[in-house]
Amino acid sequence: MASDSESEHSEIHKSPNTKVTYRTLNPRDPYYLHPGENPGATIVSPPLDDNNYHNWSKSMRRALTSKNKLSFINGRIKKPSTIDDNYELWERANSMVLSWINKTLSPHIAQSTIYFNSAFDLWEDLRERFIRGNHFRFSDLLCEIHFIQEGDRTLSVYFTALKILWDELEDLRPTPSCTCPNPCTCDLAKVVAITNTWNTSRVS
Repeated sequence: MASDSESEHSEIHKSPNTKVTYRTLNPRDPYYLHPGENPGATIVSPPLDDNNYHNWSKSMRRALTSKNKLSFINGRIKKPSTIDDNYELWERANSMVLSWINKTLSPHIAQSTIYFNSAFDLWEDLRERFIRGNHFRFSDLLCEIHFIQEGDRTLSVYFTALKILWDELEDLRPTPSCTCPNPCTCDLAKVVAITNTWNTSRVS
């Protein structure tokens, strides 16, 4: 004779909403929200302003990845139909991500995003709005690297400041990856190495 716990377990698996319920309880599922999650939390700092989009977006992606919510801004999770069993789960998790993003915006930017209902749409709007600034930031970084001097700083402080500038520059200008089958036949690695050496010699 089946025990009470076995009967209850069997009934759960017969429920049409079992999959939906499981998603709200499974920490590995993007729809899962920990009871301690707070829509008013500021998950990255400093907030997005007119000059720091690149660093802000990198911090936001890292924070959302740690919360298993990156899929809501990169398009991997689409908005389901209102009759879909997952719609309410999506709406709840999407609203949380929207709140987190809005809490990390400067007041004048947040005022322009209040009518967005999708975290993905908001993320894309901010990207399109600020990505053009990366070209100007790239130029500024080249100037900063060219004119940076040790001055009265210690050697370690000087090289740390220089490394920060170089890291941001390389992040804005990612190295292209070779698509040739092994072994490489397009000499891309040589071209990149020569270009980097030339750029370094210009700064030195």
